Amino acid sequence: MSEVSVVDDQEKHRFEGWVGSELAGFADYQLTDELIVFTHTEVDEAYEGQGVGSAIAGHALAAVRDDGSRKVLPLCPFISGYISRHREFVPLVYGAPPSTAKD
Repeated sequence: MSEVSVVDDQEKHRFEGWVGSELAGFADYQLTDELIVFTHTEVDEAYEGQGVGSAIAGHALAAVRDDGSRKVLPLCPFISGYISRHREFVPLVYGAPPSTAKD
């Protein structure tokens, strides 16, 4: 896998994954006061299966967690699937029940 750098292009409302100088994929979002709604993720065919989508999703969800001001509404099937495979992001999901795990 090539190294993917992910940036939040706030003007376009999307997280972008770049491999070198090539835009390899993106995850579109919409913002409300309380939510970030992920609506669509797309990876260029040339980069499919190389971890670009996962890099974008992981970076985007970590940014939301670190910011702490919004919950996630994952309408995009890719982002939703990523969350289901990376359970540490479940608490970010809007409407998710609080964890009952003991520390």
